[in-house]
Amino acid sequence: MSKLIKPTPVLFTPPKTDGPSLKSTLFHRAWVAIGCTTVLFSLAKAVYGSTDSHTRLKTIVAGFLGYLVADLISGIYHWLIDNYGDASTPFVGSHIEAFQGHHSLPWAITKRQFASNLHVGARIITYLTVPANLIWHDQPVVMGFVGMASGGMLFGSQIHAWAHVSKSKLPAIVVALQDAGVFVTQSQHAAHHLPPYNGGYCVVSGVWNRVLDESRKQYDLT
Repeated sequence: MSKLIKPTPVLFTPPKTDGPSLKSTLFHRAWVAIGCTTVLFSLAKAVYGSTDSHTRLKTIVAGFLGYLVADLISGIYHWLIDNYGDASTPFVGSHIEAFQGHHSLPWAITKRQFASNLHVGARIITYLTVPANLIWHDQPVVMGFVGMASGGMLFGSQIHAWAHVSKSKLPAIVVALQDAGVFVTQSQHAAHHLPPYNGGYCVVSGVWNRVLDESRKQYDLT
């Protein structure tokens, strides 16, 4: 049974809104650039390879499924690092610390600069997507799935950040995508930060939240 995450008193000095811990570094920007390149390569191969209508339809469906998978993975991953591990956990300790600290300082993600927010996901996506691009580069349907899944996961942290910003302060295109159900909305994600703090883990589109929340209750994963 997982532990219940609750906001706890902040035992460290909260980062300043313009503090260095929230700023992007050259290292962050480089990883985001590499990650975006791998995603764009997948999408380009998917589009270029879909030369006939039959393949094109399959590729579109694969891309749609890939985006759904990205949301599902975001929910499972978010649940795991919210409930298990700490800063000392090998390889992902810093990410676990950031996610668990997010419950005490939910505003911090909205102040974090773009590359600072995305660089961890970009590194993971690069490690996963480069081999897929090398193996299946001539398979447009696979590339459609890989491109949309990896894109959703790479930008998931930014979509999550937008869910903490009032709509009046967001670009019109972001609001439109939230309203269309492509991005998780403020109201959907708000449940994650309300008692008992153990639902609403999906942060891409949020489409899996109800399913995962019901599954958690069914199997007593509170």
